[in-house]
Amino acid sequence: MKKKTFVRVLKGFYMGISTGYLISLIVSYIFGDGTYSIPCTPALVAAMGNEINALMLATFLYGVIGAGTAAGLVVWEIDRWNLATQTGAYFLIISLVNLPIAYVMNWMEHSMVGFLYYFGTFVFYFVIIWIIKYLMWKSSVKKMNAKLRKMNEDKKQSP
Repeated sequence: MKKKTFVRVLKGFYMGISTGYLISLIVSYIFGDGTYSIPCTPALVAAMGNEINALMLATFLYGVIGAGTAAGLVVWEIDRWNLATQTGAYFLIISLVNLPIAYVMNWMEHSMVGFLYYFGTFVFYFVIIWIIKYLMWKSSVKKMNAKLRKMNEDKKQSP
């Protein structure tokens, strides 16, 4: 189990880095007028002294977000928990990972209003993604149940 968890976290770390840079490419393509915008805020560059230091920190923190998200996925495997408990635990885990990083990366204004705005946006996207995933799970369960019913009917009909 420890090896499985380590592999999950390591994969998540690399996925976080990939996702961070993919988002920066998309943003640069849409808003960059043909230039690449580095994946960190000017405030982070100023705080870190130069772009290289800011990029090194940003890359590491993207990895931490990915690793934390991947590690948090374990709550969905705890069968004795109901969906509300799993959702709450997962939300707590990713919030504790993401919100401090958002603060450090200057993705939010460093004020209560800035925090509340960022947190509200975070909750909004979490809910949208959760609803989409829930509908996908529900559809998958419906298909599995239909297959099981068909298998049971086939068993009843065979001599």
